[in-house]
Amino acid sequence: MYEPDLVPAPRSVVPGAGRFVLGAATALDAGPGAEGAAHRLRALIGAATGLPLPPSAGDAGGRGEGGGALRLYVDGRVADELGPEGYRLRVTDTGVDLRGGAAPGLFWGVQTLRQLLGPDAHRRAPLPGRTWSLPHVTVEDAPRFPWRGFLLDVARHFTPKDGVLRWIDLLAAHKLNVLHLHLTDDQGWRLEIRRFPRLTEVGAWRRRTRLGHRASPLWDECPHGGFYTQDDVREIVAYAAERHVTVVPEIDVPGHSQAAIAAYPELGNTDVPGGADAAPEVWTDWGINPNVLAPTEIVLRFYEGVFDEVLELFPGEFVHIGGDECVKDQWRASPTAQARIAELGLDGEDALQAWFVRHFDRRLAERGRRLVGWDEILEGGSGRADLRLSPGAVVSSWRGHAGGIAAARAGHDVVMCPEQQVYLDHRQDAGEDEPVPIGYVRTLRDVHRFEPVPPELAGTEAEQHVIGAQANLWTEVVEDQQRADYQAFPRLAAFAEAVWSPPGARDWEGFERRMVRAHYARLDALGVAYRPPSGPRPWQRRPGILGRPLDGPPPAL
Repeated sequence: MYEPDLVPAPRSVVPGAGRFVLGAATALDAGPGAEGAAHRLRALIGAATGLPLPPSAGDAGGRGEGGGALRLYVDGRVADELGPEGYRLRVTDTGVDLRGGAAPGLFWGVQTLRQLLGPDAHRRAPLPGRTWSLPHVTVEDAPRFPWRGFLLDVARHFTPKDGVLRWIDLLAAHKLNVLHLHLTDDQGWRLEIRRFPRLTEVGAWRRRTRLGHRASPLWDECPHGGFYTQDDVREIVAYAAERHVTVVPEIDVPGHSQAAIAAYPELGNTDVPGGADAAPEVWTDWGINPNVLAPTEIVLRFYEGVFDEVLELFPGEFVHIGGDECVKDQWRASPTAQARIAELGLDGEDALQAWFVRHFDRRLAERGRRLVGWDEILEGGSGRADLRLSPGAVVSSWRGHAGGIAAARAGHDVVMCPEQQVYLDHRQDAGEDEPVPIGYVRTLRDVHRFEPVPPELAGTEAEQHVIGAQANLWTEVVEDQQRADYQAFPRLAAFAEAVWSPPGARDWEGFERRMVRAHYARLDALGVAYRPPSGPRPWQRRPGILGRPLDGPPPAL
């Protein structure tokens, strides 16, 4: 009996015995609310197969009784049982019946239908001599988590707009629904802010780039940069929305801000020798930079203006403000920062950062948005009510599980993205040919067995606050699309299964079989330069470029 090679694994699959053959007469019927999914189905499958998939001449479903049809409906019963992202898919002799709880569920069902047609259904034009058919099957499916995310760091190495659109397509093909864009850092500012043009005139460009880890002696002397215009962002957000992907922008404060300070030195700690008074350039190196934003009214007003434009461009619920790795040395040496600590009655520099974060937390909440920040945003409150995060604030737990556990127990929603589990810039193998090896080895199997809910939260009321997980691809040593593909795939397919499929539907041997039998071929059809199971191809290696490999198992945090 045929067993569909679906990735990620659905909740339930009941294979049948026959096949439904698609042809030029096969119709596409869309009920009320299914128009968007029908448009995407016709665009994707129509392009790959060359079939016209005309609408039915009669009422929805009528043509399917004789000529066969693909029938799409929004179904309240599916919504009640499986939620808005759930779907039921049934293939019989008369065609396809796809019912989604809402538009997102229909769209994910379309992705399943595409996979059932075979790897060549992921191409952009039909290949000659193909006959297209679907196995008789019944699939019932819904995601385990509502946040199934991927972070793309476009600040360290810029990804042009077309590359971002490609990433959205790849996420959608794997039923991932959040694209977190890391838009600003010490090495570059990537978003046009019209009231502050120097952020991109100056901050979007660096004069050279270190090749490899920060201990490497090698440099690329070619200037690097780029940014998204506001119309680029509107296009990206609209493109993602059509595919039920939410784009979450990250504007990093108060650390990781040298590119902004290079553009507007008054944002830095100008009263500290060697600080902003030295007019730092956009950083050309990697690591944690000591230049951080000053805790002044000038800086608050500046970033209020930045976030006002960000909110106009990104209509989603969530806005990420970073908040990690803020070095406090300049604040300790700054009379202005120390005066602010005294004025506010704060308990040191950590509390000063908490005050800075809470300012934007409250401002976003007042505008109906939810702040997201790395797990450092939990620190520095010292029990003061005015320094506590708002109830809607979300914590990205990256330094292991501890921050997420603490946040969930405190009533905050959590996105689990522990560095030693799901950082895709970390190396995939211990072999000498692995390009620019960073961190501990995290194999495809390691990512597949990643469990977003820590044992400490499983079965408790706090478990409901784990709203999902995210795989992060930082790009210090990932210079272009080919390298990004290599680092992300096939591990991103394993991660997709970890956040979509129920634990009982996940097994490593089955996943590996599905990858070999079908999914690597799908990635080939999509043009993804993934890491082969046998190791890097010659052109995927980076001989002579120093990395920072760490030996042994990663620490449990």
